[in-house]
Amino acid sequence: MSNEHPSIPHPQLRREVGLWGAILMGLGSIVGTGVFVSIGIAAEVAGPAVLLAIALAAAVATANGLSSAQLAASHPVSGGTYEYGYRYLSPTLGFCAGWLFLCAKSASAATAALGFAGYLLHAMSAPVDTWLVPVAIGTVVVLTAIVLTGIRRSNLTNMGIVSLTLFSLTFFVLAGIPVVFAAGTSNFVPFFAPASGDALASGVLHATALMFVAYTGYGRIATLGEEVREPRRTIPRAIIATLVLSMALYVAVGFVAIGAVGAGPFAAATAETAAPLEVVAHSLSVPGARWILAAGAMTAMLGVLLNLILGLSRVFLAMGRRGDMPRALAGLDDSGTTPRLAVLLTGAVIAGLAMIGSVRTTWSFSAFTVLFYYALTNLAALRLPPESRRYPSWVAVAGLVACLFLAFWVEPEVWLAGLGLLAIGLLWHLVAQRSQRRARG
Repeated sequence: MSNEHPSIPHPQLRREVGLWGAILMGLGSIVGTGVFVSIGIAAEVAGPAVLLAIALAAAVATANGLSSAQLAASHPVSGGTYEYGYRYLSPTLGFCAGWLFLCAKSASAATAALGFAGYLLHAMSAPVDTWLVPVAIGTVVVLTAIVLTGIRRSNLTNMGIVSLTLFSLTFFVLAGIPVVFAAGTSNFVPFFAPASGDALASGVLHATALMFVAYTGYGRIATLGEEVREPRRTIPRAIIATLVLSMALYVAVGFVAIGAVGAGPFAAATAETAAPLEVVAHSLSVPGARWILAAGAMTAMLGVLLNLILGLSRVFLAMGRRGDMPRALAGLDDSGTTPRLAVLLTGAVIAGLAMIGSVRTTWSFSAFTVLFYYALTNLAALRLPPESRRYPSWVAVAGLVACLFLAFWVEPEVWLAGLGLLAIGLLWHLVAQRSQRRARG
């Protein structure tokens, strides 16, 4: 039985996204901050074993992706796990999913804006301290304006961005392979960072939690479920294809980066410059490698930001429809393709977070909140009726256990902050529910 609240019918978004468009939306959300930054962060805690962490994170992401796919195919509306939580779990858990998504991905979007600004300013030899925040905010404004023009134009922009990014990373891998073979296995030995048993396990598991975040862009496909053509067939195929392609790319990039310079220098470059792959590119004997990689990094950040504005605005739309957010956010423009106020609010929130100007703890915070979010996704998948289930129930069980287990391998101060924000969200939800009951009474 559904746990949905009765509500007034709302205008529906048009279905304008096909299979390749959905795959490119997923890749545009995945291939960004994760590949250009997170591999270096994870290498700091796991050494060359970050390659193992990439594979483990992909396995967890696959279980979550299959749960997301069958939920989106069964209930293809905008909102992702926020909607699935309401339909298959409870209003409180549904709200928790939406709130966690907004917290995690707003911070990720601000990180992408700041990352783009940093790469751009570094390439231009401009003063980063002076211009980082203004350029980041300006980027948010421009991409918000693009999203306001509708999903079709946004999708065309995304295709161009993803194409440039994939070309850059393919170039990096092909140019780096000769360097890796020339260095031999020296940069992969020892494969595990020197540590005793427990510390070794914690390093790999911590790195797995960090790398999991790098895969979660496939969720954009589910949050756009109301705009995908033939969603019951398209969404599962697009999610699985996106995960397979991104895993292959991450493993290739990680192998080349560590094999070329070693895990230690690679991790140090991440901490010092936030542009580790650009540092690796300096070791490649290919003309223009640094500039090609910098261009790919900038387009990648733009792709992540564009897709997060799309995904976040659709969650604001869904929450506005239920009254968990102001109902004005549920309104669409005259063409029925864009939730205008939701998009504007999304841009404003991201720009506000970008004003902080710091990306130090964002990735770890995203790891905790995103893992908790996908734990709810798997829990909702377990409540699907038998006729709607596409995959064995053990897939959702594996995803649920893995997410809850990995969530608490990040720093304690990070998951404590995440639990605190969740408590604030639940307080807001309680107030909103009481206000609605008084309005109806």
